[in-house]
Amino acid sequence: MKRIFDQLRRLKDWVEGFAEKPRAELALFLIAFVESSFFPIPPDVLLIAMSVIVPRRAFRYALICSVGSVLGGLLGYTIGWGLFESVGEPILRFYGAMGHYDTVRQLYADNAFWAIFGAAFTPIPYKVFTIAAGAFDIPLATLLSASLIGRSARFFLVAALFFFFGAPIKRLIDKYFELLTILFLVLLIGGFVVIRFFVRG
Repeated sequence: MKRIFDQLRRLKDWVEGFAEKPRAELALFLIAFVESSFFPIPPDVLLIAMSVIVPRRAFRYALICSVGSVLGGLLGYTIGWGLFESVGEPILRFYGAMGHYDTVRQLYADNAFWAIFGAAFTPIPYKVFTIAAGAFDIPLATLLSASLIGRSARFFLVAALFFFFGAPIKRLIDKYFELLTILFLVLLIGGFVVIRFFVRG
């Protein structure tokens, strides 16, 4: 377990390293874009680091993050729609998400908008839902509208926290990284339960 935490922390530090580089905003856009289909680290990591360094630009960073992520969702959708067996399924298997595939299918059958919104806003892997949306022929308008609302709400909430409260939250995250990782996994499981409740309600 310690080895996994160490690997995750190194990857997190690598992403944060872009925060002080000249093209940090481009890096933020690209990470938000690729995370929506295959990259493991959420763009929140770089968004937080950049917002700590320049808090007054936090909402600008949130906008960049939102646009990149929603556009990246289109890539995930395209993979699911036309390249599921060759690309989409290997990605889902790499993340151990094939076990959730039938669950996502049922969530989409119940209410695709709320399922995608929930994945866009919560720690649930958004990439699983974008790829599955293409595989299950979910209307593109549903993906875009739910993603735009959910992703924007998430990233602007993160930006607001660091705009108003700044570096102390970042220090808390660094200090309790392992504990927060476990909490993240708990929220991940709980997120599926919450989404199932809403889409069936």
